[in-house]
Amino acid sequence: MKTRSAILAGIVGATLIIIVGTMVNSGETTHENKIRVAYFPNINHAVPIVGMEKGIFQNQIGNNTVIESILFDAGPQVIESLFAGSIDIAYVGPGPAINGFLKSENHNVKILSGAASGGASFIVNPNSEINSVADFAGKKIAAPQIGNSQDISLRSYLSENGLKPAEKGGSVVVLNLSNSDIYTLFAKGDIDAAWVPEPTATILVQQLDGKRLFNEEELWPDNRFASVLLIAREDYVKQNPEVINKWLDAHKQTVDWINSNPEQTKQIFIDFMKKKTGKSLSDGLVSEALSNLEITSDPIVSSIHTFAKRADSLGYLGRHGYSLDGIFFDINSNSQLQEVLVNDKT
Repeated sequence: MKTRSAILAGIVGATLIIIVGTMVNSGETTHENKIRVAYFPNINHAVPIVGMEKGIFQNQIGNNTVIESILFDAGPQVIESLFAGSIDIAYVGPGPAINGFLKSENHNVKILSGAASGGASFIVNPNSEINSVADFAGKKIAAPQIGNSQDISLRSYLSENGLKPAEKGGSVVVLNLSNSDIYTLFAKGDIDAAWVPEPTATILVQQLDGKRLFNEEELWPDNRFASVLLIAREDYVKQNPEVINKWLDAHKQTVDWINSNPEQTKQIFIDFMKKKTGKSLSDGLVSEALSNLEITSDPIVSSIHTFAKRADSLGYLGRHGYSLDGIFFDINSNSQLQEVLVNDKT
């Protein structure tokens, strides 16, 4: 079933990092009994948000492991934290996941599962005369941080339609901004359009009279593409197979629960945002954002390879080519994970 995400512009600053320790064991647990998970405060990340808020992960992991959740605002920041060893698993988009795999030492960053499909749209400012890609020339179009999934999609879409960004000698000005800055400039009329995730996309529509020119999934085969993935440091997975096995069980349980309980999911997300940011999201806004998103554990492998090709063509993957061989955790290297992970790779 379909489900989509909602984030209030201005809720999160340019770099939001909130540590939320969920102590399931009185604080005496050592680092070996801890799992540190990163995710974003937006509806695309409904799986970790709902799973944590409902206690699904805690119940599955048990009382001998501390779960420490850390909220981020951008995928590249998450990858840097993975490199630094300050987080163990994370929910991120395919762009950062691919980049993390290719740039990590010994390809230490691996994909464990999918978490969402879709949940991004191209929104046109009401004062801009954009009715199709034929009207993009001379316009200012925003996307989140350079190298993130929406940035890759926007720049690839321009190239596929014979357009270039201004810094490459073209006629389209591409601005990489935080979602809160995109909201501000969109409101002022200083940008003509934005390629953004949910719920920012729906916020621009409902609050600023933006026009949804298209949902990104319309550009993909079968209207599906991986927008959120569960990734991990391979060394942590190998050292903690039982914890990861339980986490993946809880991940799948949460996916199933969300798809069976959309109304409760919506309320959990509204309450989560109020608690973490002090901001209130309307019922209608969250409903529309959720309707633009599919919550799924399917990593949609073909879309990951397409993202890699696009990122490479943009020069994001270096000058010496790339290979995604091994980007999924090798289920044969750890028998305790075989049954769980094989389902995520089909």
